[in-house]
Amino acid sequence: MANVVVVGAQWGDEGKGKIVDWLSERADVVVRYQGGHNAGHTLVIDGTSYKLSLFPSGVVRGKLSIIGNGVVVDPHHFVEELKKLRDQGIKITPDNLRIAENAPLILSLHRDLDAAREDATSSLKIGTTKRGIGPAYEDKVGRRSIRVMDLAEPDTLMAKIERLLAHHNPLRRGMGKPEIDPKTLYDELMEVAADILPFMDRTWKLLDEQRRAGSRILFEGAQGALLDNDFGTYPYVTSSNTIAGQAATGSGMGPGAINYVLGIAKAYTTRVGEGPFPTEQKNEAGEYLGTHGHEYGVVTGRKRRCGWFDAVLLRQMIAVCGINGIALTKLDVLDGLDEIKLCVGYELDGKKIDYMPSSMGAQTRLKPIYETMEGWKETTAGARSWAELPAKAVKYVRHIEELIGAPVALLSTSPERLDTILVTDPFEDR
Repeated sequence: MANVVVVGAQWGDEGKGKIVDWLSERADVVVRYQGGHNAGHTLVIDGTSYKLSLFPSGVVRGKLSIIGNGVVVDPHHFVEELKKLRDQGIKITPDNLRIAENAPLILSLHRDLDAAREDATSSLKIGTTKRGIGPAYEDKVGRRSIRVMDLAEPDTLMAKIERLLAHHNPLRRGMGKPEIDPKTLYDELMEVAADILPFMDRTWKLLDEQRRAGSRILFEGAQGALLDNDFGTYPYVTSSNTIAGQAATGSGMGPGAINYVLGIAKAYTTRVGEGPFPTEQKNEAGEYLGTHGHEYGVVTGRKRRCGWFDAVLLRQMIAVCGINGIALTKLDVLDGLDEIKLCVGYELDGKKIDYMPSSMGAQTRLKPIYETMEGWKETTAGARSWAELPAKAVKYVRHIEELIGAPVALLSTSPERLDTILVTDPFEDR
């Protein structure tokens, strides 16, 4: 059976939640492989909205759902999200949800540090969610993390906490913040240990067993590929690798287990927070996209920046992620526009280029080169076949395929999961 990676191909908020939910009906296992609770997914099922930020989307469908080792886990948020979903009638037990024993934990000191840095007077604000994601990854790389498995070993936990605080307390002193007593942190962790430990597992082994048994595995990313720590618009990126290759590292499976990479992209472009955005429209067009697309963050509630479709960026992420096909979402948001623009290249210091440069300075000097297409007045909302789409909308989608060099495998025409046109089945044996 084929295993599929779903990756956001823009700056996030592409509609991954719906697509993963749509695919999860055919999957046996759904895996989150990076990020934390800083990126949200909204699933709409029979008119009910479920907002997830840490849990894999498959958990709403009762699928075996795994939070992989590449995710940083806030144990207190885990408990909150668990309760919220159970209160909505979702059955969640260790039978259908597991957490990697080696996943690092996000602690209160990580949230404090994240907020203090972002709030500090600086000309370079990254635009983090202040949820401690970055500092938690720093501790992972610095080999001082408290991990899920450490909660099961309270006798040795204090020594690990003291080692962690040997790094953090000097930082806090330098920022004028009080030092943290190791016992305070110990109590904070013991408070939730009994809630999280029943879900702990050697998930790499479980996934290997599922793969050998022929299960269909769906790998779910959080933020978009353009926020990748290596290949995104650095330093306005997240603290983890968000590209498709991280699915292997963040789950404990080899790259040979991945058969198909599905990139998710909106029919236009959005971004939350700071950083370059060549096609951003700070005008009536941008307001139209934001209003009709309900462009507000699931987790933060922040208004998203909106702009025209950027074929340059998407083509670049298709190469970096090895994307086989695109799921194009929110086509219906473009309904009613007289004309629609697509970015087909950039001008940098008077020269035409066909890529996003890595230099922060160069990124700020980019000028988009547009093509203009005629819009359509008919509605695409709710279409479930090509025949139901306006001819001009079909022409727009086909031109996108030409520009990015990849086929549209799925087309989403509303938040409802069934309002989806399937062109290529990512789970088809390969």
